[in-house]
Amino acid sequence: MDHAELLALFDRDLREGARPDGPGARVERTGGVVRQVASARGWNGVVWSGLDEAGADAAIAGQVGHYRELGLDFEWKLYGHDRPADLGRRLLAAGFTPRSEETLMIGEAGDLTLGTEPPEGVRVEPVTDPAGVGLVADVHEKAFGTDSSWLRHRLLARLSSDPDTVVAVVAMAGDEPVSAARMELVPGTPFAGLWGGGTVKGWRGRGIYRTLVAHRAHAAASRGYRYLQVDASDQSRPILERLGFVPLTTTTPYMYTPRPSPGADGTAASSRSAAGA
Repeated sequence: MDHAELLALFDRDLREGARPDGPGARVERTGGVVRQVASARGWNGVVWSGLDEAGADAAIAGQVGHYRELGLDFEWKLYGHDRPADLGRRLLAAGFTPRSEETLMIGEAGDLTLGTEPPEGVRVEPVTDPAGVGLVADVHEKAFGTDSSWLRHRLLARLSSDPDTVVAVVAMAGDEPVSAARMELVPGTPFAGLWGGGTVKGWRGRGIYRTLVAHRAHAAASRGYRYLQVDASDQSRPILERLGFVPLTTTTPYMYTPRPSPGADGTAASSRSAAGA
């Protein structure tokens, strides 16, 4: 399959045909847009759009109004091949803030160049319970320097409600968690997504990231999934290319946070719902 065909398959199965990514989430299709609505601790945003120049600004305004009414921050996940070509500029003009651009990469699970053994002194353990989720969250906070409460909530919910659609692993050096990652399987499609791969400073450059990619690739292949999908940072892209992943396009998250609206007494009233506490 060539790149254009693979990108079209990705768009069809994972974007236009998106499914809810966890319990309590729902996917809605309206006005040339596919979006997910979840709680404030879930992921909210636009995963696909089929827009033209004439209708793009109205569609953007419609999504802003929808999520503002719900009191939810949301993301417009923009890909390099999305149209119109100036959609990013239009999102900026509407008040969105772009984050770092990443590269959408795809690898065939059965054809990647992978080693399976972790470095000496490190073992890979499956994550199946709250204690394991806690280790994954701990690694995430140390590796990325960000709060991991959302990850803890999301992974616990997924393992509880739909364990066959998620594979999570943690690399341990003795009693210390030093790296972790997860894979989300999309039933009815050939795709599995690799997410959250991170290694604690001091343990990087030892092949642990590669080991966790290999572990998840074998798990995906054994379950009948052909393709692994990754939104790769500049740091992970060279590693993934050496393993056999190929770049298809770019992806940039555009974030929108609703502004407080004036209250009846003239003071600012937060538009965030109570679920965001």
